[in-house]
Amino acid sequence: MTTVETPQSRCRFALAWGDITPPANIYHRMWGAAKHERATGVHRPLRATVAIFEGAGAPDARAGDLQSPSETPPTPTDGGWKPPAQRQILLALDHCILGAVEHGQLVTHIAEATGQARESILVVFSHTHGAGLMGLERASLPGGDLIPSYLRQLAERAAELVKEALPKLAPADITYGHGRCNLAAHRDFWDAERQLWACGFNPAAPADDTVLVARVTGTDGKLLASVVNYACHPTTLAWDNTLISPDYIGALREVVERETGAPCLFLQGASGELGPVEGFVGDAAVADRNGRQLAYAALSALTALPPAGTRFRYTGPVVSGATLGAWAHERLSAEELATKQAWQVARWNEPLPYRPGQPTAAQVEAELKQFQADEDAARAAGDPAKAADCRAMAERKRRLLHRLSQLPPGEQFPLQVTLWRMGDAFWLGVQGEFYSVLQTELRRRFPGKAIVVATIAADWGASYLPPRELYGTGIYQETIAVVAPGSLEQVIESVAQRMEAAG
Repeated sequence: MTTVETPQSRCRFALAWGDITPPANIYHRMWGAAKHERATGVHRPLRATVAIFEGAGAPDARAGDLQSPSETPPTPTDGGWKPPAQRQILLALDHCILGAVEHGQLVTHIAEATGQARESILVVFSHTHGAGLMGLERASLPGGDLIPSYLRQLAERAAELVKEALPKLAPADITYGHGRCNLAAHRDFWDAERQLWACGFNPAAPADDTVLVARVTGTDGKLLASVVNYACHPTTLAWDNTLISPDYIGALREVVERETGAPCLFLQGASGELGPVEGFVGDAAVADRNGRQLAYAALSALTALPPAGTRFRYTGPVVSGATLGAWAHERLSAEELATKQAWQVARWNEPLPYRPGQPTAAQVEAELKQFQADEDAARAAGDPAKAADCRAMAERKRRLLHRLSQLPPGEQFPLQVTLWRMGDAFWLGVQGEFYSVLQTELRRRFPGKAIVVATIAADWGASYLPPRELYGTGIYQETIAVVAPGSLEQVIESVAQRMEAAG
């Protein structure tokens, strides 16, 4: 091997970001074990980031659908392929999740306020569990009365950011690289003493430690933004935390932006079974430490990136005290640079069969009432530990009720997927919480491509998508999965077929 190629994209790009921190006393309870309802303050501000990508428009850049070679694209009316578009709007929010109603209202407002195509707007979440649960169904709870107005303000701010970014669209180069960070650990832990699965640090199991970074530069070489794509649940802060927080992502951005002088966009990868080694604490200093750990790994990878529009080539031997092998960065040809402008986009709903045996709303409602009654009885009997457990279980049932109420009707869940190709890279936004095999398998199959994976896109209706073999084990993520075994594997094949067809 005498050359080293670096994945690159050429496109039109713009970015804008703003503060979306809610009122400090808003409803905040994210954890069943939490004893508080309202937030008591702010650890770090929350952020919304809009990144807009557009095909560069080169004469030989192919703009069209990424279609599986073996399928006939369905019509747009059946939730399948959408018409090709030269623009993709990515809205990244420092929130955990939104429900289907809240997400739909957000996207509709942005589209109407900005004149942009609704299908071009992809909302992704950092998934911080320190931001609070922003559901309209919580409006009657302490601090919940602030949620409706906050969600309206969030939609208005997001639309403003899109309007701010659009005039900034300009040619840009994106250069990709990889680093490693052991912040994330496997979190499916078998408690042998109690004979149960716990969702926590499992030191014996492997974890995907890939940090995918992207450096975005203008035609003058000036850094416009950096992107950090990493898979790790932002669950440093848990039930003892009462502060609004982006979790580790806040310190990550702070360090990267301080060192680079440009905005940092964080995208949450497929982290269904991954969480921080040290997590579930109330100390915000631990979240900051976790963020700095990831930031230094990302900065290392960013620093190692070569100049845009180049490859690293062996130039031959140099006779010195030893015969040395010299390497140098060389410019790509005009024809090679044109290939980096390839642009294709697909947006579709992947039909995933529902899991058999889903409980009915009536069943869950009855269980909720029983846990609430048991909590009251435990408090009356002076048993605070049992009362706390019953309160947590009641919260589980309350969330299950909400999830069931928003599931689309029919036999299948229409999982929302957005996939766009820019030169040597694929960017994937997919609904639901996938296990990391989604990203590791795609990267294994397409080793020459940079693959940016952003999960928890759109609303949270899809819940978790664990591997087929975990169904029936009693692991938390599979117990609340709404789609049938094999769904994760189906999505991998569907995405891979489109990537293969793109070349």
